[in-house]
Amino acid sequence: MKRQKRNRVTRAYTRGYQAGLAGRSRDICPFDALNARTSWLNGWREGFTDHNYGFHGAASVQNLKDIN
Repeated sequence: MKRQKRNRVTRAYTRGYQAGLAGRSRDICPFDALNARTSWLNGWREGFTDHNYGFHGAASVQNLKDIN
C-alpha cells in the first residue's frame, strides 16, 4: 500500500515546530520558497513557545496534532 504524499507546507510546519521545540535557532530554516518558509517559521514560533513553557515529550506531540 502506497502512502499518500504529504503536503509540503504541512511538512514544513511540522519540521519547524520540531526545531523550535528543540530550542534551535530560526536561522536554520531549510526552505527558500515563500510558502514553505512562512509555514516553517510559524511552526518554529509555536514550537519555541512550547519549549519556553516547558512542554516536552507527549505534551508537545499532542499540541502538534491539535494544530494540524
